[in-house]
Amino acid sequence: MITFSNTYFDNASTSWPKPVEVGKAMDDFLRKEGGTYGRAAYGRVYHTSMIVEQCRNALGEMLGVSESGNIAFTANATVGLNAIMSGLDLRGCEVLVSPLEHNAVMRPLLRLSEKDNVIWKFLPAGTDGRIIPEKVPEVISSKTSLIIVNHQSNVNGVLQPVDELRQYIGQIPLVVDVTQSLGSESVKGDEWGVDFIAFTGHKGLLGPTGTGGFFVRHPEKLSPFVFGGTGSCSESFEMPGFSPDKYEAGTHNTVGLTGLLAALNHQPIQKWEKEKFKELIQRLRRIKNVRVLAADDFQHQGGLFSIVHSAYPPSAIARRIYDKFGIEIRSGLHCAPQAHKHLATFPMGSARFAFSPWHTNDDLDKLGDALVEVLK
Repeated sequence: MITFSNTYFDNASTSWPKPVEVGKAMDDFLRKEGGTYGRAAYGRVYHTSMIVEQCRNALGEMLGVSESGNIAFTANATVGLNAIMSGLDLRGCEVLVSPLEHNAVMRPLLRLSEKDNVIWKFLPAGTDGRIIPEKVPEVISSKTSLIIVNHQSNVNGVLQPVDELRQYIGQIPLVVDVTQSLGSESVKGDEWGVDFIAFTGHKGLLGPTGTGGFFVRHPEKLSPFVFGGTGSCSESFEMPGFSPDKYEAGTHNTVGLTGLLAALNHQPIQKWEKEKFKELIQRLRRIKNVRVLAADDFQHQGGLFSIVHSAYPPSAIARRIYDKFGIEIRSGLHCAPQAHKHLATFPMGSARFAFSPWHTNDDLDKLGDALVEVLK
C-alpha cells in the first residue's frame, strides 16, 4: 500500500494547501476589519491601505526590485501581461518570445498581430526549450521592440537564463513572466535588468486566487490598460500620471491581498530536496515507453515535470493514477500549446506533476513507485 502525506501534485495550476494563516487573515479581515484602499480618511481605511502597501513592499523584496511603488496589482499574471503588451506602442514592431510561452502571452500577441501588425519570432533554444543566450543576437532586428521570457516553463519546468540575457539584447525592453517560479526560485529584477515582471499570487507564493500584478521599471513608458477611479486626482478625467495609481483603476481585492500578505509572511521551508527530485527523474527515464519532459541539464530544472507514454494518452495516465492512488495532476496542453509544439508533444500534451514545499522526500519516492505501477 502506497500512502502519501500529500497527494496533490497540481501546484502549477494553483497551490494547495495554503498556510493556515492565509485563511485566518482573510476571515479576520472580512469579519472584523473590512475597509477599502485609499478612498477615505478614517481608521479602517488607514489599516486596509497599510495592508496593501505592506504586501506591495514584501513583493518588491521577492521580485528583487528596489522600487516597490512600481508594482501594480491586478487579478493575476495574465491581466498583468495584457497590461504590459497593450500599454506599449508596438505597432508594426517585432516581439521575440521564448518557445515555451503560455497562452497568457501568445493570445495577446495574436491579437496585437491582427490589430497592430505586430510580428513575433522565437528565441533560439535547445531541444528542452531553454534559450541559448549567445545566439539571441542572431534573431534581433532593427524592428525588435520587446522580448518576453517565461522564467519557468509550466510544462517541463525548465528555468530560463534570464540573468544572462541583458548582455546579449542591449537596451531592448525585457518582460519576464515569473508565474511559475516566484516563491520557489530566486528572482532578481534589478540585478537582471528586467523592465517588466508579471506575477501571480496563487501559485508558488501560496496566496489566494485573484491576486497578482506586474512591475514596471519606467512607468512613463507604459500607458494604463484599465481606466477608472483611483481615489487620487479625482478632479480630472485623466488617469493619474504616477505609479501605482496609474495602473490600479477600481476597487482593490483587499481581502485577497490580505491573504497574500499572510502567505508572504508565512512561507514554509521546502521539505523535499533537489537531489531526491533528480533521482525521481532518472528513475522515470528508465521506464520503458516513457518520455520525461524536463531540462536536459538538471541544474536548470524547476519544481515540476511532465511525462508522455507511447501507449497511454496523458488523460489515461491522470485517470489511472488518480483512481489507484488519489494523486491529483493535470493532463493535456496546460494552456501552453506553443511549448508542446516545441517539445513535440502537440496536440496530445502531457501528464504534469508539480510539487509544493509541503511535499516530502518520501512523497517523491512514493510518486515514483506509483508511476512505475500504473505504467508497467
